Amino acid sequence: MIAVEPTLQRLATARSLLLEPYGLDEGHLRRALSAILAPGVDDADLYFQYTRSEGWSLEEGIVKSGSFSIDQGVGVRAVSGDKTAFAYSDDLSWAALHEAAQSVRAIGRQGGSQTARLSRRRPRAVVAPSRQLYAAHDPIGTLDSAAKVALLEKIERMARGRDPRIVQVMAGLAAEYDVVLVARADGVLAADVRPLVRLSLTVIAQHGERREVGSSGGGGRFGLDHFDDGVLMRYVDEAVQAALTNLESRPAPAGEMTVVLGPGWPGVLLHEAVGHGLEGDFNRKGSSAFAGRIGERVAAKGVTVLDDGTIEGRRGSLNVDDEGCASQRTVLIEDGILRGYIQDRLNARLMGAAPTGNGRRESYAHLPMPRMTNTYMLAGDCDPQEILASVRRGLYATHFGGGQVDITSGKFVFSASSAWWVENGRPLYPVKGATLIGSGPEALKRVVMIGNDLALDSGVGTCGKEGQSVPVGVGQPTLRLDGLTVGGTA
Repeated sequence: MIAVEPTLQRLATARSLLLEPYGLDEGHLRRALSAILAPGVDDADLYFQYTRSEGWSLEEGIVKSGSFSIDQGVGVRAVSGDKTAFAYSDDLSWAALHEAAQSVRAIGRQGGSQTARLSRRRPRAVVAPSRQLYAAHDPIGTLDSAAKVALLEKIERMARGRDPRIVQVMAGLAAEYDVVLVARADGVLAADVRPLVRLSLTVIAQHGERREVGSSGGGGRFGLDHFDDGVLMRYVDEAVQAALTNLESRPAPAGEMTVVLGPGWPGVLLHEAVGHGLEGDFNRKGSSAFAGRIGERVAAKGVTVLDDGTIEGRRGSLNVDDEGCASQRTVLIEDGILRGYIQDRLNARLMGAAPTGNGRRESYAHLPMPRMTNTYMLAGDCDPQEILASVRRGLYATHFGGGQVDITSGKFVFSASSAWWVENGRPLYPVKGATLIGSGPEALKRVVMIGNDLALDSGVGTCGKEGQSVPVGVGQPTLRLDGLTVGGTA
């Protein structure tokens, strides 16, 4: 048997699903792109996508719902300066593709651009370089339907058997098989085959009249067979422990205080309060608190923040982004100094920078924009126990729920779903209703201790921006921040 290079294998899969059944080939793609390239058009691309997804949910011991869907289509884009024309269709015929190409061509007649034009001569076709971060297989088929139901029933039994105070269990299982093909006006052709799975667990614990919730779960770009008994037990332990701990919680104190953030999922605060502010579009338009500050100190010494789409199997990782650029490991903040932004092709071109492999879109019916992949802070050299022991009075937050961020000011509000009150280095009791309030750039300057226990989240993150949702990852080590404002209920 002759092995096929992974990049070419993904390209062959994309052709077989997105072109060949509809009588299309790469000649048709070149013709469509040529039709777009009116004078004044700086860039153009075609984005084909085939997505098959499945979901199951369990509640009250019964699998109450299941879903299965198939979606496919093509998005056609032309760019002139900072203007974009876009059309999409779920019809993959040549007639529909040609019509979409003609409809976006008009952008070149509206004002033109001051940047270099693309040549109308047909460029040499180039297969884009890419990575191999996950297997190009369909995760939906890694377990049959009976096994998927049995998996949900098993985690439900495990959770109920963990403690008699667990009175309700809800679990969900989701899998997605996503195949994309990108053809650009510069001749680049790229493809990716993206598996994605997620298992979620929510439990409710009751003691007397009081009821509290705990949740857990995880996933990534692999098959459903990842969820073996060891993984299930870890999710059960986390969810049940969170619910039981919350049964003992007291009202959270309020005021300015020392806050310790646990490793892993608390990196969602970094993602929201800092990561979005480092995306290229906000900085090109000057609307971010970080705009124009490359080379300046924006965080305490020791703070290094990366966006890394190259971590094997991670939920936010990509072999290539949705513009055909290979994913990268991008240093955003290095030892407290701002080094760069997260870029797609459009904003990189207008800012005189290079794309960073962060052009992402929810589907073929959406425009790409600069989006995070896996965003995290590197570890320091402090022992986590030493960090906690250094706190005289303060809050130790280990998990977060929802939050809001203002990109322009960097101000954020985040709710801690799991937190402890600490005195003299010892967590005394869990608290409920703690809210962290502050500014992302200012909060980074208040980091005084960085743990050596960097952890990424378990694979549950979904990021929303301008109405589009994409899977992402977050992470950080244990951190101590001084002088952070906590809103409480005490």
